[in-house]
Amino acid sequence: MLAARIRGAARLTILTGAGVSAASGVPTFRGPEGLWRQFRPEDLATPEAFARDPRLVWEWYAWRREKIAACRPNAAHDVIARWSGVRPRNGATQGSDPGTERLKVVVLTQNVDDLHVRAGTRNLVRLHGSIWELSCWNRCATGAAWRDERVPLPEPPPRCPRCGGLARPAVVWFGESLDARDVGAAVEATECDVFLTVGTSSVVYPAAGLVHRARERGAFTAEVNLDETPASSMVDLAIHGPAEEILPAL
Repeated sequence: MLAARIRGAARLTILTGAGVSAASGVPTFRGPEGLWRQFRPEDLATPEAFARDPRLVWEWYAWRREKIAACRPNAAHDVIARWSGVRPRNGATQGSDPGTERLKVVVLTQNVDDLHVRAGTRNLVRLHGSIWELSCWNRCATGAAWRDERVPLPEPPPRCPRCGGLARPAVVWFGESLDARDVGAAVEATECDVFLTVGTSSVVYPAAGLVHRARERGAFTAEVNLDETPASSMVDLAIHGPAEEILPAL
């Protein structure tokens, strides 16, 4: 049913969460495997925690960066990347799935691991930023983020190359707003034929509300997740199982 819907669609939007990266070995944000020392992520991923103890916060992010650096995109990432590479209306790219030549795909992700980037995903909106990018805590100069993939970082906490002040991970922390441009792109992407949410807990807003907006706009909505979520009873189709097995089957 879902495969037929995607095959007949002109516009497909995919929202991904931590469940997509779990098979790659990325520690999930929630659950026992997401804990670090005696702290919860919710206690460290805040501006207040950074202001209080930037070294402690950076020790946690250095640990996460080291774990993620050893990970590779899995089959779910590969399928999404392949779908995103299809050229709408002008013929399929080499190696794309037959029957999807008309498909326009937008991928929205809550993940900061950039495994979608490494898989080659196009039209990607990273709602929560990237763990591989840094920004100035003092918001000096233009405030633009820069990329630094060194593991380990030579100096914890790292410094801004422009002003010498503290640098912070360029991710969205608890209590912070998403970038308005990313939110706009995500809302625009709910104007689609099929909205597919994959590996998300459906509890973090505003991302969790996107599937409902898409359904209100007439999209066929589907969920692929290992367990039932708050969205399971509200979407048109819920498929429970590992994303790295279900997406290749689709």
